[in-house]
Amino acid sequence: MPADYHTHTPLCRHAAGEPEDYIDAALAAGLAEYGISDHAPQVPEPFDDWRMTLAELPDYLQWIERARRHAAGRIPIRAGLECDWIAGGESWISDLASRHDWDYLIGSVHYLGDWDFDNPKWLGRWTESDVDAVWSHYWKTYGQMVDSGLFDILGHPDLVKKFAHIPPGDLDRFYEPVIDAIAASGAVIELNTAGWHKPCAEAYPAPRFLELACSAGIGLVISSDAHAPGEVGRDFSEATLLAKAAGFRETVLFEKRQRRNLTL
Repeated sequence: MPADYHTHTPLCRHAAGEPEDYIDAALAAGLAEYGISDHAPQVPEPFDDWRMTLAELPDYLQWIERARRHAAGRIPIRAGLECDWIAGGESWISDLASRHDWDYLIGSVHYLGDWDFDNPKWLGRWTESDVDAVWSHYWKTYGQMVDSGLFDILGHPDLVKKFAHIPPGDLDRFYEPVIDAIAASGAVIELNTAGWHKPCAEAYPAPRFLELACSAGIGLVISSDAHAPGEVGRDFSEATLLAKAAGFRETVLFEKRQRRNLTL
């Protein structure tokens, strides 16, 4: 199976399980590698209630070391962070990048202004919003994240569809500018299986986005976004078939922010 690089720890306040349990699950799933990439601290603090604090960053690194000790060489363990793209926050991402010898950084868009739009707490705000305008805002923001060049992996590209609010018409109008930017950036995207278990009932990103990405020569990782040991490597067989149907024949592996390919 491919590597699973997008996984979480209890430090984000909405995940559960011990590092040993996650490693056992990764071994049982037959993953090529296992990466830990919890929600990074965000300043100014307190920022929200679903991430580690800066003071907890040493605890996070200790959690990763516990995972490595338990793996005992049976599977490579990679260290990463899932960083939120906040307009004007480039210097903070650079600061985080300097605090450890990370294997990769994932960039994600969870915020549109002050709205963490994928948070069920604010689901009612969707009913007050123009979906087309939200999508336009999201993809413009995603493109800005891509253009920053700060990230190795671009997280769940069409997360904006999580609650199944999708504008009518051909969605290529949103996808194509971002696809061009990603291809120019050299970053890779993730096929995130968590979407199959959300109201949208579709992996992130949509098959059409995957096809465009493959045609543009963009690299791919497959991720579970696991928040519990039982979610590690979830739906990877189905995701592999989806990736192959879009034209992908390889996924990407990361070590110390360097990459190599793994045949699907």
